[in-house]
Amino acid sequence: MASPVQDGAKAWDQAATGWDRNTALIRAWLAEATEAMLDAARIGPGMRVLDVAAGAGDQTIDTARRVGPAGAVLATDVAPAMVALAEANLRRAKLHWAEARIADAEALELDSAGFDAAICRLGLMFCQRPLVALRGMLGALAPGGRFAALVFSHPEANPCIAITTRIARRHAGLPVDQPPPPGSLLSLGRPGLMADLLAEAGFGDVTVQALAAPLRVPGCTEYLDFVRSAGSPIMSLLRPLSVDVQRRAWDEMAAELMQFRTACGWQGPNELLLCSGTRP
Repeated sequence: MASPVQDGAKAWDQAATGWDRNTALIRAWLAEATEAMLDAARIGPGMRVLDVAAGAGDQTIDTARRVGPAGAVLATDVAPAMVALAEANLRRAKLHWAEARIADAEALELDSAGFDAAICRLGLMFCQRPLVALRGMLGALAPGGRFAALVFSHPEANPCIAITTRIARRHAGLPVDQPPPPGSLLSLGRPGLMADLLAEAGFGDVTVQALAAPLRVPGCTEYLDFVRSAGSPIMSLLRPLSVDVQRRAWDEMAAELMQFRTACGWQGPNELLLCSGTRP
């Protein structure tokens, strides 16, 4: 039987091509939040930076450009296909001082690596044991090193994710009236949870602030096309179901998501939490 880590790696491998194909959309959506995360980690020239759950490496490229050739960036991800994409994207950008490596966020094995900073953009919430992952990132930092992460806030502030998840879980025969389960998109959004986890992991100077990150596309169809091709959590819930059941689920999602139409297109509300701390 496959472990949760192996299942997660396989799921993200299956979403890797779609994630890479939507790079421009993802980059525009998360541009301001990514800059805020890099600022919170105080990333600058010559620094050594660890990028955990880096995916296809969009934010890794931004990080590598900040540190410059006098610095170094190590991007890690549990999914081999994502790591391959990150490596290709870094080479294409001619950022030879950055590299990508397969590694589970909950088993980094980088204690005493002495990184100046560590970041994790929208990856920590997929960890079954986020406290273990945070302790691993703390151990990879040098004393005084900074950590910054982005995670999704609570369901009420992320209605599109809440809607698609609820409908997918219902069609999959899973409970829909309980808090987000560990390892899911909204699992770290409960108020106060991230601050408590960072403090328990051993970080000091802990801050958590909410950031608005609306996703703007021409219409609801484009949003669902993105979810179908790159939204691994929803894809994984629906994949085992029959074609007819999947179609009904997507149709229900489309009907509910039409409420986010505007005069200028479709705009899905999202709220992220920018979380940061320092290794004492």
